[in-house]
Formats: sequence, structure tokens, C-alpha cells
Amino acid sequence: MNLIRLLNDEKCFSVIRELRWPDGIQCPHCANPYVTKQGRDETQPFRQRYRCLNCQRKFDDLTGTVFAGHHQPLRQWVGCLYLMGLNLSNRQIAQWAGPKSWTVSSRVPNSGDLNPENLFT
Repeated sequence: MNLIRLLNDEKCFSVIRELRWPDGIQCPHCANPYVTKQGRDETQPFRQRYRCLNCQRKFDDLTGTVFAGHHQPLRQWVGCLYLMGLNLSNRQIAQWAGPKSWTVSSRVPNSGDLNPENLFT
């Protein structure tokens, strides 16, 4: 059974937004809470784009996080983080989640400490 296939992209992005911005979305560059939505990503339709009304910079749900700039789908990251939280080894995670999961789990900083704040810095 491949655990990653059970995860939903829409729910993963929603959870990331809730964890990252519990008090509302704000610019990762200047921390301004006044932002406008700027559509969605073409390849990841649940990934929201924004523009800061203060510094005018564009960003999205993953900008400035450990998840940004990688080709693996967000559901792959979330599944691996869940399994890492169970203290499974990279080899065990690859057996449950698929071979690409090793790449994901090896890139998470301080994988022994899966505090959500560490994932967004």
C-alpha cells in the first residue's frame, strides 16, 4: 500500500496555510498582513499565489519554507513528515511511501525535531 496516494493535495495545502499563518496570511518578506490573492499555480492548482500590498513582492503558500523549490508534490512531503514523526528510518519510510520519499526525508532539517515552526523557516 502506498500511503502517499491516500493524501489529498487540497487538504495538504490547507493544513500548511493553517500551520504557517494561524492569525491570517502575511508576507514572508516584510510580515505585512495586507496581501491580495494572485491566482493559483498552473502545475499545483491548490497552491495559492499572493502579492504583498506593502513591499509589492509576490509569494505563494510555500515561499520561504523547506517545501519550496522541490519537485515532489506536497502530499509526498506531508506523508513523509508524518512517518518521520513516528521515528521511522528513511528505509522504512521508503517502503511505506515509495522510493522518492527518501529524498524528501533527507532534506528536512533537524528531522529528530519535527516542530512545525522549523518547517517554515
